[in-house]
This record gives sequence, C-alpha cells and structure tokens, in this order.
Amino acid sequence: MKNILIFGDSLTAGYGLPASQAYPSLLQEQLRQEGYTEYKVLNGGLSGDTTAGGVHRIDRWLNEPISIFILALGANDGLRGIPARETTQNLQEILNKVRHAYPEAKFILSGMEIPDIVPGRYAAEFRKLFRELALENNIHFIPFLLEGVAGNRHLNLPDGVHPNAEGQKILAKHTWSKLKELI
Repeated sequence: MKNILIFGDSLTAGYGLPASQAYPSLLQEQLRQEGYTEYKVLNGGLSGDTTAGGVHRIDRWLNEPISIFILALGANDGLRGIPARETTQNLQEILNKVRHAYPEAKFILSGMEIPDIVPGRYAAEFRKLFRELALENNIHFIPFLLEGVAGNRHLNLPDGVHPNAEGQKILAKHTWSKLKELI
C-alpha cells in the first residue's frame, strides 16, 4: 500500500460529521472508483490544531511510510492571529520533518485564507505565506482549500465555520484536482 497522509485540523478531521463524510474518506472512495486501489488515505486531522501543535504531532505519523503528504494546517493560526512568520516557520518545519523521513514523498500544500474584512495587513500576509511556501519548496499547491465553501451557509454546519457533508465534497474536489497529478 502507498499511504497518502492528509495532515490538518478540524477541516480534515471532518468536525461534526461521521468520519465517512470527511474529505479524506471521500478521496479514498474516489481513488477506489478510479482504480487506484494501492493507495490508502490516512486522516491526520485534529480539531483545534495549530501549526505549532502540528510540529510536535507530526512525529508520531512518521512511523507510517508516506508516499504523498498533504499539509492542510493553518486555519486556526489565522483565527487566532498568530504572526504569519511563526506560521510559516512551523509549516516549513513540518515539511522538513516529512521530507527528511521520506525524501521520495510527493507534497501538496493546502492554502488557507482569512477574510479581507480583518483589519490591517494580516489577511494579505496570511494568504501570501502559503503561496510563498509552496514556491520555495517547489510543491503542488491548492490556493484556498475552502474556496466556494467559506461564508456559504448552505455548505457549512450551523457554526458557520466547519463544512457540512456537501462542503466536504468541495474540499475533496479541490484536493483531488492536485492529487490526481501525483498518482
């Protein structure tokens, strides 16, 4: 089996939904339907996790061989106003740890954004950090994992933050668009 690790927060974990409706499970089903039965998707999502938490948490996932690594952390950093420089350093450290353990692995970075209504330059800096990180590491990039879902009440749970089952399908679609290039 070739493992695809999706390492993220509540968006990856499928907060408020059965595991089968989270986008990692939907991607596993897509792979099966497309005939890629040698791939196994590992859901490394943890609700509430930040990039700092991810730096410490990634080590326990490195026991499993990884063929493709999808990094989908950062939303909680943005919600908490963690400096973009700190988020960048943490994401880079996670990428470095995975690359060191599995130099042949392929990488995808899922970008996050915070609304432009947030005052000051933070929203622009936050958005930019993901693009720059993907370029510097020469890895595949999903510009905004929640594109078309964020702010759409029909695609989110009542909390207005976490995607519902229909929203998770869109996250799977965004991720599949890059994943299919790597398999």
